[in-house]
This record gives sequence, structure tokens and C-alpha cells, in this order.
Amino acid sequence: MEDKENTNKKPRPVKRAPNFPKKPQKSSKFNIFWVYAAIIVGLILLQWVFGSDNSKRITYPVFESKMLLTGDVEKLVAYKSEDLVRVDVFIKKDSLKKQTYAPYRSSGTLSTNSGPIVYFNAGTMDGLDKQLAESQKELPENQRILAEKDTRQSMFGSWFFQIVFPILLFIGFWIFIMRRMGGGAGGGGGQIFNIGKSKATLFDKESQVSVTFNDVAGLEEAKQEVMEIVDFLKNPKKYTNLGGKIPKGALLVGSPGTGKTLLAKAVAGEAQVPFFSLSGSDFVEMFVGVGASRVRDLFKQAKDKAPCIIFIDEVDAIGRARGKNSVMGGNDERENTLNQLLVEMDGFGTDSGIIILAATNRPDVLDSALLRPGRFDRQISIDKPDLVGREQIFKVHLKPIKIANGVDAKKLSAQTPGFAGAEIANVCNEAALIAARRNKAEVDMQDFQDAIDRVIGGLEKKNKIISPEEKKIVAYHEAGHAIAGWFLEHADPLVKVSIVPRGVAALGYAQYLPKEQFLYTTEQLIDGMCMTMGGRVAEDITFGKISTGAQNDLERITKLSYAMVTIYGMNANVGNVSFHDPQNEYNFNKPYSEKTAEMIDNEVRLLIGNVYTKTKELLTEKRDGLEKLAQKLLEKEILFQADLEEILGKRPFETRTTYDEFVNGTGDQKPAAEGLIHESVGDTSLNKPIEPQEDPLKGE
Repeated sequence: MEDKENTNKKPRPVKRAPNFPKKPQKSSKFNIFWVYAAIIVGLILLQWVFGSDNSKRITYPVFESKMLLTGDVEKLVAYKSEDLVRVDVFIKKDSLKKQTYAPYRSSGTLSTNSGPIVYFNAGTMDGLDKQLAESQKELPENQRILAEKDTRQSMFGSWFFQIVFPILLFIGFWIFIMRRMGGGAGGGGGQIFNIGKSKATLFDKESQVSVTFNDVAGLEEAKQEVMEIVDFLKNPKKYTNLGGKIPKGALLVGSPGTGKTLLAKAVAGEAQVPFFSLSGSDFVEMFVGVGASRVRDLFKQAKDKAPCIIFIDEVDAIGRARGKNSVMGGNDERENTLNQLLVEMDGFGTDSGIIILAATNRPDVLDSALLRPGRFDRQISIDKPDLVGREQIFKVHLKPIKIANGVDAKKLSAQTPGFAGAEIANVCNEAALIAARRNKAEVDMQDFQDAIDRVIGGLEKKNKIISPEEKKIVAYHEAGHAIAGWFLEHADPLVKVSIVPRGVAALGYAQYLPKEQFLYTTEQLIDGMCMTMGGRVAEDITFGKISTGAQNDLERITKLSYAMVTIYGMNANVGNVSFHDPQNEYNFNKPYSEKTAEMIDNEVRLLIGNVYTKTKELLTEKRDGLEKLAQKLLEKEILFQADLEEILGKRPFETRTTYDEFVNGTGDQKPAAEGLIHESVGDTSLNKPIEPQEDPLKGE
């Protein structure tokens, strides 16, 4: 059975060939390019042949003494060339053999006498006649040479090469650029006006997408929503018999890497109807009106293929709220494109049978008219997966990898809280690369744990030179984080602390296994801030001075403190107010007075000062544990939870995490990708020390 299934699946990629006709595209662009090139080269050759000048310039005295008075001149032809009169000198055939004309024998006309071999310039025609008459006054009348007057101009000065040739060259270049810009846009062979054609890629029965809903894991709710759309396209009577209507549009909203585009690919693979795929940036062009024209052409093609699905990825490229950052009196091409999209989605001429899917990670910037029912009826939120979702995603990405016994997708999902689908895929790929680097036949659990370390903390810098003094500061800094997190009730349980440099600037880091939750109390936030402040406090009480290693910690503490005061309403003096501004409506005018702003600053400083004091009291009380942990770090460089239990004893509080069964016995669990779970020290790009008296966070 497996062999049959494999043979059935092999031809599927071949079906994509009609959608990407390599030979016709290559032949079309190749031929037209050489046509333009031949025209331009032909014009250049024409100029070179007819405008070539092999004759050499001489002065009139040389002409007079060596050619005119010796009787070697056959005729003279004079004509205007720019501002002067050019006189071409034709020498008699018999005279060309003289030694006098040896310097001019490189001329191409010398052997055939088909043209002048030399020329000289004169001021005017009358002046030329006077010069010739004066030079030949002693010669008999029958031997005198008169200049023949010609009305032609030199080829370089002709109207053709001054006017016509540049125009033809510009037209040829313009046509070439227009064809390159319009090539492959919505069919038609890429003609000059195809720049207004849609750039959507069409997937139909001849070019199917191989991704199905079986390849999408961890998005069960979102899959249910879009599967209903697919089911309606396959069985419309099931819904229309009850009077129901399918939504006209569905907007996929989620963080980067959560699987929005993958879900759209699965819809294309399952729907069995024409599927148009393009990006929001495909509508935007430097030419006015092109975006709206492409929208009209897209929906025209979709109506011909109805029922069908249109997928617009990164729709925020054209769907931003109108009226912001507009130039007075200017034309906003993006707004014109959005207006046309709004009309096509729900206007007087809208036909049924077209379903629009769109994806964005910036729903806050979209225009409200685009989000109303009748256009995007459904907004499908795609969040980062939970424990079960991550386990399913790991199972999908582990299929093509040769894994060893003991690799458990459930255990890996517990070690990666906060990871999105793209990050999980990156972990699996990094683990395979690490195993290959170590010449292993299979990828084991240690490779996956190293890959998680690599994704979170960056590349390990084993050869980074750190002085013993700096290493000691880093050890006490990280020990401070560990002690604070171990003895604070609401802090996340620590699972690993390291002083091995990683990434670009991190000289050490502590990792925690947080509880996945959406709401935080004031006590939880303050304990988290104390844990983050532990590194700075440990440096202060141990060395009596501080370093720049706490820069990242202080940034996070400051942001969280301002959020508690101004967004979450967790300050008694400021009150239950929130100045959260996701729409950037307060760019120029803040919604509070200068007095309130001063109060906010004071309350933030007071809050951070209290956090510093609380942390200092805790670390002073646990000074012995701090010393032991720091010395152990200097010895082993990496400590796990089992090592902390051996040095500090059991944690005095019950573990809050839902992953306790995965923590015990492993000690390698990793933190989530965001939140108060990854404390790093040592931004090596900052060398300016922070003076203790200038530190506003000491709270003394």
C-alpha cells in the first residue's frame, strides 16, 4: 500500500508545470530582446558606416605647399560642417604613390581613391575662394583648381542622427522597460499595456497545491472556520437550503510565523476551485491608477472563474486606514487602490461566488471600511499554539527527520512555550543540521535541546575571550537572577542558568519555564520585575559597583513599569486610567497634562525603587546561597534545576507551571520566546559605565 501511495503522489508536482511555462516565457522574452538589440545595433552600424570619416585633417599651408602647388589635387569639395566650412581634398590616382602621401596611407580610401584622404577647414566659402585664388595666381588658368560647393552636411550633424536616432533609441528603450514591467501580468503575453493587469497566480485543476489540512497542525479553531468555507464551495445546497449565505471574506490575523499563509495554501489544496494568490504589494506601483486597474482586472478574472477564492497576503500593504499621512493636494495611489478594492468586494456590481481570504499581522492599521460585515465578515485569530498545538506541529515537522528513540514531541512542546509554528520548524531544522555536523545517523534529544538553545540564545561563542573579572561579574549577575526567581513566590521557576556567551552581545542568560496565562496580577508582575532586577542588585551588593550588563534588564523593567502605571491602571495615585494608544491617535497631543506626566514619571521611579529595595533585601538575606551559586557557575558554567536544588534546597513554593511532569529529571527545559523568562547580561556594544550616583533605579 505504501508503494502505491508513493507512486500516486509522485506525479503531483508535475501538474504545476502548466502554471509555470518556462519555455514559452523564455522564448518570448528572448526574441523581443534580440529584436530591440538588433534595431539599436543596426542604427549604430548605420551611423558608423555612413558617418565614418577616415580622412585626416591638415592645415591650409601644408595643403598649399605639398598638394595644391605640386599639381596633385584632382578636385576640392567644400560644404558646411557645423560652424565652419570643410574642404575635402581628392588626390590624383597617380600622385598617391608619392612618398609625400605615405603618412596618409592608413586611410581606407587611399588605395581605392573612393574618397578624400585629407581635409582642411575654412572660415567661409568666400574666404576659401580668395585663399585658393591667392595661392594659384601664378599658375596658368587651365591648371587652377576651384572648390566645388556642396549643400550636404556631415553625417554627425545631420538631422537624422541629431533628432530621429535619439527618439528611436528612447522609444525602443521605453518599450523594452514596459514589456519587462508588464511581462507575465495576467496573461496577454506581457504587452505594453499589461502593466495594469493583475499579477495573481492562478491555481486550478491543472496546477494543484499539494498542501492539505492534514499538513496544518495546531490551528484547529481556525481550520474549522476555513473548512466551512471550503465545504460551502463543495456542497452549497447544504447551506442555501436553510437560507444561509457563505461569508464574502475571511481575514486571517496573527503574529508572524503562526501559519496564516500555510492555512491559505491548505484551502487552495482542499477547495478544488480556482484559487488566485497574490500579495498586497503586487497592487502598488509607481504609476498612477495601476493599483486600481489591477484590482479591477483581478475581479474580472475571478468572475469568469467563479466560484473561486482570492487570497491576498499582507493585505495591510494596501488596506491601511485612509486619511493618515496624506500629502495636501497629492494623489495617494494606495488609497485609490483600497477604494477600488472596497467597491469590488461590496458594491453595486458585486457578483456572488467570489470568496476573499486575506492575511495580516497588523490588523490595527487596517481601514474600518475593510473590516465591516459584508466585506471581511469573519476575522479569524491565529494565536501562538498551546501545549497540545505545539505537540501536533512538532509531529508534522518530525516526519521527514530521522529521529532516534527517545525523541518525544510532547516533551519538546513542553520545552518551547511561546514558540510559533515557524520557530518550531526552525528548531527541527537546526536539530537536523546539528546532528549532521556531529556525523550522527539519527537526531536525538540532545540535538533538539541544543537547537532550542540556538534559536533562543543565539550561537554559542566558545572562543570569545572574556577576562576573569568580567566572567566573575557575569556569574554573580546570573546568580542574582537565579536566587531572586527561586525564592519569590510568583516568579517563574528557573530551569537553567549559564554564563557561556551566546549570540551577538549576551554574555550569560537565565532561563525559566513560565506558566502559559493571559492575565497577570500586580503581585506577579512585581515579582517578575524583582527577578529581572536580581542581576543588577547582585553586582551592587557583591562588588559595591555596577556594570553595563543590566541594560537589557533595565529596559524591560522600565517598559513594564510604565505599562503598569499608564496602561493597566495598577497605580493608586495615577488611578484607574489607561493611556494605551495602539492607533497612534496621540502622536502630537498627549491625553494628559504636564502635571500628570510628571506624576507618572515619579510613580514609575518610585515603583522601580521599591522593586530594587525588595530585591536587595532578598539577596542580602540569601547572600550565602548567592556566593555558592556564583562559585558553582564559575566552575561548571551551566547549571540546571537539579543543581539549584542541591545548592539552595527545594523551592519553598509549589511549582505553578503546568509542565511539572516534564521538568523533573530533565533540567533542560527552555523558556518561552517572549515575556519575563529570558534574562541576558552583557550588551558588549555598550562600553560606557553607569555611575552609581546617576542610577535612578537604586531607590536610595
